[in-house]
Amino acid sequence: MGEKTPAQKKAQQRYMEKFAIARVRMERERYEQVKAHADSQGESMNGFIGRAIDETMERDKEGGGQQ
Repeated sequence: MGEKTPAQKKAQQRYMEKFAIARVRMERERYEQVKAHADSQGESMNGFIGRAIDETMERDKEGGGQQ
């Protein structure tokens, strides 16, 4: 695939500006466990982490969160 055109670069930059970056640190062994689980569910790491956050926030709203 060739070099991106200036228009493609600009479009990608506009797209990426919609997102914030959240870094998560974990031990490599834990990372491999999470990655394997995400793969087994047909999800990317980003997709799995996003789903885990969404489900936890929803559960917390329903009163199931920790005190």
